[in-house]
Amino acid sequence: MPMPAPSRGEDRRVTIARPFQLGAFRCHLLEGGLQRLDGGAMFGVVPRTLWSRRVPPDERNRIPLAMRCLLVEHPDGLVLIDTALGNKEDAKFHDIYGVENAGLEGATALEDALAAAGYLPRDVRWVINTHLHFDHAGGNTTLDPELEGDPRRHVRPAFPNATYMVQRNELEFARHTNERTRASYLPHNFEPVAAADRWKLLEGNGEVLPGISVRLTPGHVPWHQSVVLTSQGETAVFLGDVIPTSAHLPLAWIMGYDLEPLRTLEAKRSLLGEAVAGNWWLVFEHDPKVAAGRAVAEAKGIGLADVLGDG
Repeated sequence: MPMPAPSRGEDRRVTIARPFQLGAFRCHLLEGGLQRLDGGAMFGVVPRTLWSRRVPPDERNRIPLAMRCLLVEHPDGLVLIDTALGNKEDAKFHDIYGVENAGLEGATALEDALAAAGYLPRDVRWVINTHLHFDHAGGNTTLDPELEGDPRRHVRPAFPNATYMVQRNELEFARHTNERTRASYLPHNFEPVAAADRWKLLEGNGEVLPGISVRLTPGHVPWHQSVVLTSQGETAVFLGDVIPTSAHLPLAWIMGYDLEPLRTLEAKRSLLGEAVAGNWWLVFEHDPKVAAGRAVAEAKGIGLADVLGDG
């Protein structure tokens, strides 16, 4: 998997859409913008004196987090894994979460990145969501540009020719929130997809397209899934929130946001064991500097080789 590592001064089209080859798959790492979340919440029981050495927080104790998506040129059609935040949230929301996801001429950062890879939203044939939190599925839908000023805030699927895939139980979980979960599951990110009859709901682990499989990695939410790509002896896993950044590689470094942290622990243990044994590439959705790296065993745990990053 040769992966170019552009420098900070290079063409913006390169830095927001990084191409790489995984076996026969031509893929693109798409930068969907940034958000900022509380560092303590991102690292759970890990003391601030430890996590802040790796990721210094801002004056509001927030750390920067990418909203990286993965585009796969597949024989059965273009596949997009996760969709970042989208364009439906207001200024107050953007301030709370420190969002920077504006693109050019009214587009989102993800739309810009998709264009930099040479594609338009209508070209996407499949969308796979790791789960339905707003920073992973917000770009599933979009404000209709012809009705943006309408008080009904009409929303439609952002990828008009795509079939969307998620775990059936994740969609049901998103529809039955409580005081702990409702801030992360926003119905306008997934119900318009249902209204358009565009969901293909999955049942557990399995291959969803040739060479593309989903694997349940629960803990962050009960039906979280990671996406595994395999081609010509090469494997990469799009981790989602089971390991959101490279700083979360230590088994015990688990987000305070996780609903079932002990399940996260076991999901990480199993996944990283296979990744090291199989020389897999790990693709990080939220790490603002490290996009991907090959999993390797180190004396104190799991490390990365052949790192692709911006710093």
